[in-house]
Amino acid sequence: AARAGLRCIILIPHGAVALGKLAQSIIYGAKVIAIRGNFDDALTMIIEASKSFGLYLLNSINPFRIEGQKTAAFEVCEQLGWRAPDRLIIPVGNAANIAAYWKGFREFYELGLIRNLPVMTGVQASGSSPIVQAIKEGRDSIRPVKNPVTVATAIRIGNPASWKKAMIAIRESKGLAESVTDEEILSAQRLLARKEGLFVEPASASSIACLKNLIESRVIDRDEEIVCVATGHGLKDPDSAIKSFQEPVVIKPEFNMLKEAIKG
Repeated sequence: AARAGLRCIILIPHGAVALGKLAQSIIYGAKVIAIRGNFDDALTMIIEASKSFGLYLLNSINPFRIEGQKTAAFEVCEQLGWRAPDRLIIPVGNAANIAAYWKGFREFYELGLIRNLPVMTGVQASGSSPIVQAIKEGRDSIRPVKNPVTVATAIRIGNPASWKKAMIAIRESKGLAESVTDEEILSAQRLLARKEGLFVEPASASSIACLKNLIESRVIDRDEEIVCVATGHGLKDPDSAIKSFQEPVVIKPEFNMLKEAIKG
């Protein structure tokens, strides 16, 4: 919007959006309006505003957004040497991403560019998991979570707009829907940072937490080729990392104290 000279209006749930993401919106010149409610309340209001004021709605319910998101599946196949992985594990919030990835894989498969389709595994936080509950209970629709609670702000959505498409992707691929706790998410975030040097936001770490759980419970085979989607940078949502990590050691500018701190 900034590059095109267009006015941008962003509705967010008050106090529920990570500061890193909020800073990005503000610095680009968007008018940010906070709603005293959750993500679902904000979505309902922006849909109404788009109809009343003729605004272009750029949200996951916009089909053109799905067309853009599906190209991530194309990139996965390209990087794997023009084949799909055995399984894709992906965080699910508003549920557009898992639907878009599945669309991308299906299109490549139908064009003959890949020979297999992956098993799709959607991950939600345990305090915000309406799709997981519906899949596990064999239902055809979700029961929205009125007050979703999780440290993973990007997937703190109780009534996903694209839940139908997400459930189709999971069921068509004979996949899974799994939930992970906040403790498991934060543990996976630390693990990924310390073992791979990758700092991702909590929502992205949920895919790693899910992978760990599925391997330990022997639901999936260690020999499977698995892709975990973890594309959200940690600086987009640094609050949880700051709260859960040890504060820096403070010393006087004396070398002996530095030696003790290094040894300690």
